[in-house]
Amino acid sequence: MWTDLTRKGVNPYAHSKTLAEQDAWAFVKQAGGAMTLSTVLPSVIQGPVMGKDVSGPLELLARMLSGRMPRLPRLGFTMVDVRDLVDLHLKAMTATEAAGQRFAATSDFLWLADSARLLREHLGPRAAKVSTRMAPDLLVRLGALFDPELRQFVGNLGVRREFSAAKAARLLGWRARPAAEAVLASAEGLLREGLV
Repeated sequence: MWTDLTRKGVNPYAHSKTLAEQDAWAFVKQAGGAMTLSTVLPSVIQGPVMGKDVSGPLELLARMLSGRMPRLPRLGFTMVDVRDLVDLHLKAMTATEAAGQRFAATSDFLWLADSARLLREHLGPRAAKVSTRMAPDLLVRLGALFDPELRQFVGNLGVRREFSAAKAARLLGWRARPAAEAVLASAEGLLREGLV
């Protein structure tokens, strides 16, 4: 299934990724069998932090840990641990049965509220600033009028999008660790690197 680029609220990042993949498939088709392609489509990437560079999903977690998110919007994401993502890329590059296939790299879905509770339960005092209070959708929509970061999430308030990694499991024997483990690994890394 492709991202519907005509759907209202598709952010520029998702739009560009979809176009890039469509172009890659068109290029391979034009090559007329001279090469093969398989693609790996990751959900929100979490997991161990290896340096000071912080991606969007990690920035969201850092905001939660530092207390810069006093209320949580009703947002949630399917996630994949970066270690599992690397494993799937290797399998997709080396397994002959992967040629011509698209694979979703995903584990399970967590609301931000689930992630907040997880951080509070497992990190103890190090997660003391993590709020578990919810922001009403109306408040988020009003804030989005002035904050471009919030604006990109408005269309996803309360939406639960899940994807299946069944094809990767069936064809390549791939399994992802639970999203909770990936979130905790991210949080530990952010704290260890002093990014919170």
